[in-house]
Parts: sequence; structure tokens; C-alpha cells
Amino acid sequence: QVQLVESGGGSVQAGGSLRLSCAASTSTYSIVCMGWFRQAPGKNREGVASIDRSGVTTYADSVKGRFTISQDNAINTLYLQMNSLKPEDTAMYYCAAGRVFGCPWWSLGTWGQGTQVTVSS
Repeated sequence: QVQLVESGGGSVQAGGSLRLSCAASTSTYSIVCMGWFRQAPGKNREGVASIDRSGVTTYADSVKGRFTISQDNAINTLYLQMNSLKPEDTAMYYCAAGRVFGCPWWSLGTWGQGTQVTVSS
């Protein structure tokens, strides 16, 4: 079972940037898709971005043009570069991994512990 550890969260003012990282602690040979979710207090968890082994990416409409997901397969690390942050981006961000081609959100079933992102206006 792959274990995921997120880092890079913090507090930033609106318009600022943060880069989240997610390190996989064990072999990811069976993982075909990774992604980022977020959950704000009182709201449902939502998919933010995903990327498959070939580098094909998917983004939620709310973050397109501002967030970039990337991966370094050599070191089993996933990234989320977040630019032009808005207060509504405030949430706990979770890294997730899955084994289904096409990366449907429901298939990302292995989760990290999360990292908090707070954006102030």
C-alpha cells in the first residue's frame, strides 16, 4: 500500500503563490494516476487536479489557468503549483493516488493526511 505525505501548505495573501508537494513513501509501480483534492470547512471534498503516468492532466474549472499539477516519477513526488490564490482556495489539500486508467475522480482512493492552505484577503 502506497503511503502519501503532503507538505508545502501555509498562509498567504490573496494573489500569492504556494507549491504543494506529495511524496510517496513506497513503490508506486501500480499507481497510474495521482491527484489533489481539497475540502473547506462545511463543504464537500472536491477534485482539484489529476495527472496520469503519461502526463495527461485534468483541472477543476475553478483552478484552471492558476494551478499546475506535475510529477517527478524518478523520486515519486507529485506537485501542485498554485498561483493567483484566492480566499476561496482556503481548504485542506489532500494528495491521492489511484489505479484506474483515465483518472476518474472516484478512483483516487489512497489518501495522504492533508496540508492546510489559508488565503487571506
